[in-house]
Amino acid sequence: MGADAKTAMKVEMTESAAKRISKIVSDEPGKTALRVAVEGGGCSGFSYKFDLVDTRNDDDVTIERDGATILIDDISLIYMGGSVIDFVDDLMGQSFQIRNPNAVASCGCGTSFSI
Repeated sequence: MGADAKTAMKVEMTESAAKRISKIVSDEPGKTALRVAVEGGGCSGFSYKFDLVDTRNDDDVTIERDGATILIDDISLIYMGGSVIDFVDDLMGQSFQIRNPNAVASCGCGTSFSI
């Protein structure tokens, strides 16, 4: 894989997301990271799945910032390359949001998308 392909596959975590992940993990004994995965389904074709986990898989890509860790399996990374994972706290509520440049459409709830 060339340098351009590796850069395109990169996923970033914002400072806000890192702070929230650190807080959530500290409140959950034994959990060490947030796993983000892409699954088939949802109102737009694909959906994001978030899980707190305590182990890493051999195919996981690790994103770290300020002591927070996100794990993404290599299949999900194909659909998420170039994305930014953020945590938003606004009038609509609190949620993790993924700004995915590969998505051509997404649903109103922000948890599913199509490519």
